This record gives sequence, structure tokens and C-alpha cells, in this order.
Amino acid sequence: MKVGILSLFAGLLGGAGVLLLLAAFATDYWLLATENCWLSDEPSSLAQNSTEIPPSPAAPLYFHHEGFFWRCWFNGEDFQETIWNFWYTSQAHPKHCIEGYLFPMPIAPGPVPHPSYDPTAVYRGFWTAFIVLAVAASVVGGLLLVCAVPFAAAGLYRVGGGFLITAGVLLALLIALFALWKEFAADLDKYILLERGDKCPPDAHLHAYYGWSFFFAVAGAPLVILSGLVFHCISRSLIAQEK
Repeated sequence: MKVGILSLFAGLLGGAGVLLLLAAFATDYWLLATENCWLSDEPSSLAQNSTEIPPSPAAPLYFHHEGFFWRCWFNGEDFQETIWNFWYTSQAHPKHCIEGYLFPMPIAPGPVPHPSYDPTAVYRGFWTAFIVLAVAASVVGGLLLVCAVPFAAAGLYRVGGGFLITAGVLLALLIALFALWKEFAADLDKYILLERGDKCPPDAHLHAYYGWSFFFAVAGAPLVILSGLVFHCISRSLIAQEK
């Protein structure tokens, strides 16, 4: 009876953690950024025909968000600088996206080596490996535990719990790598603005934020680890009963 209750409890924890991990993996909101680097290549006819300096137009805000699959941006002149503009129903259209399967590797739209490339690319590449391995370990562990619960198989509990613990540890590592990359390693102005960075006016600014995908991962990591530990304890209990 106690084993069944513990299995249910661990299953609920593990299911919630794996769902949060899959949501973090599938959604492209790990990094959010707003900037107002507005470039105008068209000469002002007023400036050509008059000695008066025309007033500068209000720079529209550009919004960037990205994750494992896509890197997207959109802009709007009437938008206030708030992260709620990234909410799906609030985003301006049209929105432009490019593939970002190797996020957070830098995008090099020109010749290689490209000026947007920086030495943290190899370091940040571990992020990609960890998130793929974490998703794979969590899915395998979940499938093993689904098979283990009806038969109370101690071996499957142990192996499935081990996969969940591995997934949780990898998830914690990729969270730490992403935070270190954002806070210390990356030149975010160069990374986000790419081609426009060296052409921005002096008063342009850029603000970068953690997105909800990041917080999904933060919430899911302890749940997955705790679930794996509980299943591992259940397997030890079952082995002790068999003896």
C-alpha cells in the first residue's frame, strides 16, 4: 500500500517535471530582449531643402525572443517596453523568424568567420547538448516507470529513477550554463543586434530578460530530481522486501 502511494506521489512529481521540461524545450522564450536601434537610410527631403533640423522620429521598439527551435523578432511603434508584449496574443505582426536549432550559438548570416561570432560559442554549445540529453533521458525514464508501476518491478524503478535523476541534473546544468552565458559570457548587444550593432545611434539601448521557457526549466528541475530519488528509494524498499 505504501509503495503504491509513493509511486503515485513520485509519478505526479515526475510527470509535472517532465511536462515543464518539454515546455521549456518546445517554446522559444528562453531569452527575451527589447531594443530601439532604429536605422533610416532614406534622406529627409525637409533636411535637404531647409536649414532647420527636423525633429527625430520616435524610434520603434524591437522585440526579440528565441529558444532551441526559432529565433524571432517583431516591432511596434505604440508598444511600451514591457515583457508582456512577448505574450503570444500581444505580439505585433508580421513577426520574422529564422531557424535556431543550435541556440544559443551565434547566427552567422554572412561569411565565416563572421564578426558576430565570439569565443563563447563552444562554451554555449554545451547548452544544446544538455537540453537534448535531458529531454531524451526524461522520456526514457518516464516510459520505463510506466512499465514498472503495474508490476512493481524493482529493477525498472531503479533504472527509471536513474534516468529521471540524470535528466534533472542535466537540466540544472543547462540552467546554470544559460545563466552564466547571459550574465557574464555573452556580449548581448553584439549577439542580438548582429548586423545592426555597429550602426546603432548613441542613444539606443537594449534590455535582455529571462523568458518563461527558462522559468519552466527552473521549476521542472527539482521536481524531476525529487521524483527520481523517490523511485530509487522505492526500488530499494522492494528489493529489501524480496529478501
